[in-house]
Amino acid sequence: MQPSSVHLPVRTPRRRRSPAAIAVALMALLAAVLATASTSSAEVSAQAEGPCDIYESGGTPCVAAHSTTRALYGSYDGSLYQIRRASDRTTLGIGVLTAGGPADGTAQDAFCAGTSCVVTVVYDQSGNGNDLWYQGSEQVPGSDQSSPADAMTESLAVGGSKVYSLHIKPGNSYWRDGHETGVPTGSEPEGMYMVTSGTHVNGGCCFDYGNSETTRTADGAGTMDAINFSTQCWFGGCDGRGPWVQADLEWGLYPGGSQQWNPQQRAFTDPYVTAMLKNNGTTRFALKGADARSGSLTTLWDGSLPPGYSPMKKQGAIVLGSGGDCCKPGGGANLSEGTFYEGAMVSGYPSDETEDSVQANITAAGYASSTAGE
Repeated sequence: MQPSSVHLPVRTPRRRRSPAAIAVALMALLAAVLATASTSSAEVSAQAEGPCDIYESGGTPCVAAHSTTRALYGSYDGSLYQIRRASDRTTLGIGVLTAGGPADGTAQDAFCAGTSCVVTVVYDQSGNGNDLWYQGSEQVPGSDQSSPADAMTESLAVGGSKVYSLHIKPGNSYWRDGHETGVPTGSEPEGMYMVTSGTHVNGGCCFDYGNSETTRTADGAGTMDAINFSTQCWFGGCDGRGPWVQADLEWGLYPGGSQQWNPQQRAFTDPYVTAMLKNNGTTRFALKGADARSGSLTTLWDGSLPPGYSPMKKQGAIVLGSGGDCCKPGGGANLSEGTFYEGAMVSGYPSDETEDSVQANITAAGYASSTAGE
């Protein structure tokens, strides 16, 4: 009997890779590693701290945080603002691409294609509910002299992504009564900043962002505490044509601690400008400005409040794009032009170190006139 045959597996000779093939494989592996690292870096960047994280770390938390361009907290992933299109009056909330990241400008493009859109509200990212609705809306009772801003006037880039500004023209204004939702009142200390434009400005009253009257009436010295950015020379004697970072304290735009021109003032004509104001409510206030794309803050005033403004008598409303006595029947008209990209109001008197860190965060955001390739 013949022994049964055993079928052994046939071994295929192993081919040795050439040095060139090995090099190609290593390059592919390296590219994959770098791509993963790049993705991780982008995710970390999207989760990085925002201006309001910095303010909170400094002991002066944001009580209101507004922007149409990016999240102001590293963890924020909600809507930044709402638009309404003319064709069917449908609304859409514009959110962020990633938590802590830039606005989703492409969603706005798609929604508004073939029609026009306006910005109806800029949402408060702080969680206090201090949303800014346009004066003239049902959410701002008794206002009838204002309308929502065109949503499509200016596109730009933040961090390389397409976003849109809030482009204020005469007749556009936003407002909120925040005296019961965290906004400082009376002589309580506060600080604020906004990123605006040095190229879209005028001398009309009054392109403000900050603390205003709940009555929407000019109630006297110290009833406002808002940043004004304009070419308006309220008391005369100004040096140059502006635009300047000034304080609207009601009954006047103050370049410093008096009605006299402050020689420390300087114009900011950059396309993107950081403007800051802080006020301890009793003795001291400060004004600062900078190019929002690079560089450090310039202190324009850091000293006493003007005579008659101590103590402050703030009422705790928030105004954007107009003076405090706008926009109700018999009230002041809104004649200002300006651009709002982002801004926040804080409780307490921020340190210089905190404000320097906020400016560094703004410059790192990457404000630019267009996205790559446009």
